[in-house]
Amino acid sequence: MATQYAISGTTAKGIAASVEQGVADGVLGPGFTLPPVRRLADDLGVSPGTVATAYKELRRRGIVVTRGRAGTVVAARPAVASRRPPKVPAGLRDLAGGHPAPELLPHLVPPTRLSPGARSHRSTPRVAHLEEAVRDWLAPDGVPTGHVTFAHGALDLIGRLLSVELRPGDAVAMEDPGYHHVLDLVTALGLRTVPVAVDDAGLRPDALRVALRAGVRAVVCSPRAQNPYGGFFTAERRDALVEVLREAPEVLVVENDHASAVAGVPLHTLTSGGPARWVHVRTVSKFLGTDLRWAAAACDGTTLARHDGRLLLTSGWVSHLLQETVYALLADGSTRALTTRARDVYALRRTALMNELSARGIEARGVSGMNLWVPVRDESAVVNGLRTHGWWVAAGARFRIASTPGVRISVADLEPADAARLASDFAAVLGEAEATYGG
Repeated sequence: MATQYAISGTTAKGIAASVEQGVADGVLGPGFTLPPVRRLADDLGVSPGTVATAYKELRRRGIVVTRGRAGTVVAARPAVASRRPPKVPAGLRDLAGGHPAPELLPHLVPPTRLSPGARSHRSTPRVAHLEEAVRDWLAPDGVPTGHVTFAHGALDLIGRLLSVELRPGDAVAMEDPGYHHVLDLVTALGLRTVPVAVDDAGLRPDALRVALRAGVRAVVCSPRAQNPYGGFFTAERRDALVEVLREAPEVLVVENDHASAVAGVPLHTLTSGGPARWVHVRTVSKFLGTDLRWAAAACDGTTLARHDGRLLLTSGWVSHLLQETVYALLADGSTRALTTRARDVYALRRTALMNELSARGIEARGVSGMNLWVPVRDESAVVNGLRTHGWWVAAGARFRIASTPGVRISVADLEPADAARLASDFAAVLGEAEATYGG
């Protein structure tokens, strides 16, 4: 029980470490109220200033938040504590993970020509032919390709850029609902999230304008297959967002095109509108394999220098073995054909479930990508109700900042033949909830 955890320490550093340990162990859960400064100071025999300094450090690192008279509480997404998804119970159909269908992924074959010996790749971190292949991949979609770099996945790149560009306490505009790992990453870096509402066309311009006027230093968004809502930028929405962004040219725009080849819709990129500071990042895990932790990014010159400068000081480069593997797959005709098939299959499965839900009067959002977002009144009731029918879906709380409740259903592995059964079970669960809660 959280109330039985005794915070210890005689210095600000020790007190902060004690609270952090309690959060990491799960003993002090999200929303737990820490003791008032003076009470904890009396209990530990230290000055109130020592406790206040400890709480300030915990706030800076995103572990706790202060809510005025409600006191200091453990953050909803603390920067320590595991945020791994719940383990799928035995016997349930997993529609929560968001992973691609295994049969629609190519076989991974390591390159036959391996890197010779022990040597540094810092002088030439990117394989030249893969760099050119990336330019050929991005340019037709209107992404400027004058500066290109690689990273160990989108989260790796986003985390590196935000840590270089921003300082703890700075604000970042985030999609709401949005990708939970990015939300957690921003919190872990000690940054503040400012929610920006989304719809079927992605970020809403009015909400983005409010965030910019609140002083955000960066905007993180998805141009298509927005996770979990499924929206994508239309040409009109892209143009409207570019106009809003012109009001804050110093803001870094991070565009995460995570589904790219299998999103099922064209790309209308913000980067073609001429923002001063920008990066467009693409990964291949959704259509080449989840174990390929590689990302390509195009960006402005300043962003390139800052990203690569920090990369040089850490891992140095992305494995050339990994780069050669990605290149071989991107250049393979049969793999490209499989990717096209995957794109079409995901669109079919997404549309099939949307139609079945709609036929039963259930609203669902998801015009691109692999997920559907279904607004509900009580997330727990729906998740637990569907569990009794053999389905496992994701509660929306992991994806939300200030938006209303919902659940995310991953359709990548859901055959159209199963969509009708899931929709019927969903309707039954909603009917049970209405009977319980009075509508």
